[in-house]
Amino acid sequence: MTLDDTTAMQRAIAASRAALQAGNRPYGAVLLSPQGELLHEAANRQVTEGDCTAHAEMVLVREATARLGAAALRGGTVFASGEPCAMCAGALFWAGVRRIVYAASNPLMAGLLGGELLPVRCAEVLAGAQPPVRVEGPLLEEAAAAVLRQAARGA
Repeated sequence: MTLDDTTAMQRAIAASRAALQAGNRPYGAVLLSPQGELLHEAANRQVTEGDCTAHAEMVLVREATARLGAAALRGGTVFASGEPCAMCAGALFWAGVRRIVYAASNPLMAGLLGGELLPVRCAEVLAGAQPPVRVEGPLLEEAAAAVLRQAARGA
């Protein structure tokens, strides 16, 4: 199945909703091949796995690598419901992802959820990366924000 950017982001936001319903932080991610083929979807599992590194993007990299092999991520695009943190941006780079599209920006997430904050932006982490990684967003920010607001209300 091939997806356009909007459809891929809608799936990432749906994964964020599923993460929240499972008791996790409200974040999801989707991996597309360079040809736009849906390869994998993942949701945040920090709470349910008791793993502070189980952000949606990290889960995506681990599962996609185990299921499809490391080469499947090379040149791909990751759609993230929230702007990837420094850890996730670095992991996506090392996995070979060459395009990242996010929905909710770090400043928006910080404003809605508060808490601990690592205020470096994804594009800043990847500035000067060789080979380069395109960072785009926000895309469908209001839809992602609706899930974040639900999390902030404790739903």
